[in-house]
Amino acid sequence: MSSFTLSPSLGWPAGGAIAAVMLLFAVVSVVRHACGKGGDETVMSCVRRTLICLIIGAMALTPSVASATTSRAVNNTDVVVAVDVTGSMAVTDAQYGSAQTVTRLQAAKQAVQDLTEAYADSSFAALRFGASGTLDVPLTPDEAAINNWASTLTPEATSVSSGSSLDAPLDQLVTTLKSIREAHPEHAIVLYLITDGEQTSSKARRSFSTLRSYLNDAFAVGVGSTKGGKIPLIQDGISGKDGTTEEQWVTDPDTGQPGVSAMDEDNIKDLADEMGGTALFVSQSDTLANGRSAQASNKWKVTVTTKQRTRLTPVIWPLAIALTVLLAWEIGAGAVLSRRLL
Repeated sequence: MSSFTLSPSLGWPAGGAIAAVMLLFAVVSVVRHACGKGGDETVMSCVRRTLICLIIGAMALTPSVASATTSRAVNNTDVVVAVDVTGSMAVTDAQYGSAQTVTRLQAAKQAVQDLTEAYADSSFAALRFGASGTLDVPLTPDEAAINNWASTLTPEATSVSSGSSLDAPLDQLVTTLKSIREAHPEHAIVLYLITDGEQTSSKARRSFSTLRSYLNDAFAVGVGSTKGGKIPLIQDGISGKDGTTEEQWVTDPDTGQPGVSAMDEDNIKDLADEMGGTALFVSQSDTLANGRSAQASNKWKVTVTTKQRTRLTPVIWPLAIALTVLLAWEIGAGAVLSRRLL
């Protein structure tokens, strides 16, 4: 079902201002003519000029027809986001676009929101990794689902942690990326791996080079600081800030003192190199707001979704035709008057 609405292409502030000015001009034109201040202006000239102002004002408001549709144009770029949720991601030593210090996981959440805005109308898949990697959101064009997923992320409970291992998401990433590549061989696939780069497991880390054949581009995104901070104790069933308890810390068994975790820049750079991508480090001045890959696709496809959305179709052409006729009439009338005055 369709309905008529106004949807200014320049936005309501600019479109509304233009419409208001044109309406004011139209009123002034009528008042001047009624008061005899229009000189030798005829009634027809006054009507014509008033209509020109009103039509320009109406065009600024962009009359549109709203109709419900399940079709959607989707960019041929598939963005896979993997977020570290190990206990060290609860350390409060990160900054993201401001001087405020937040947990590493909070910085990661803000990064995910910036990515969905940077890749508007693309498709996304999301996974988290701690002791293991889990695909939480299969490939979908619904960026709201990714933002909702990110908002629910909490650090892994200390009781299930067995030491941070950066290759925990590798098996799930291989499976996910392989299935996306096979289903969409023509698409550009971009991976964002968001982590503090900490590797505390005694096992040797596997290389991420196995992902190269499935990717067009990759980014290893570092959150946290090299100075580091104390690791909060995270208990099952606790729902404090990011799931952490207050004023309780993970103890270093060697010293008996609260353990300190720091972002490992070298590991993050190594991950980026293995994937054939780029290392990025978020901070007070650096975010992912402009982190769109140069390898993103410039091609689009139309898909059918289960979610119904509203499509606005501007209906400007009748007004444009009327305005063209009136302007031509105004110019012609002016030319005739000029000849008479000669």
